[in-house]
Amino acid sequence: MKVIYIILGFLSLGLGLIGIILPILPTTPFLLLTLFFFAKGSTRFHTWFIQTKIYHKYLKTFAEERSMTRKQKWRLMIFVDLILLSSMIIINQWLVTVLLFVVGILKYLYFFTQVKTIKDTI
Repeated sequence: MKVIYIILGFLSLGLGLIGIILPILPTTPFLLLTLFFFAKGSTRFHTWFIQTKIYHKYLKTFAEERSMTRKQKWRLMIFVDLILLSSMIIINQWLVTVLLFVVGILKYLYFFTQVKTIKDTI
């Protein structure tokens, strides 16, 4: 199972790196997945990842202080909204639509109440 976590970690890292270049693909969610998968799969890769410049630039404040810049928050929330919306359209059942809508509202409540907004240092 650890091998699967490591493979998923590198796949999400690759998508996160592509997200740095392409403004359409968000970086933060994929790097958060990388952090999660490496933590589950390998202490060595997890330690390596938290020492990289990418981690320090995009995730350190969230992982350690539960804070993000306004831009990071909105990009992440909009990306998740698009995923939820596409799921609603594809599945097209009222119960699933209602549940996904509730998940979307809970996501906004979480980000507005639990994740601090910090100034962008760039």
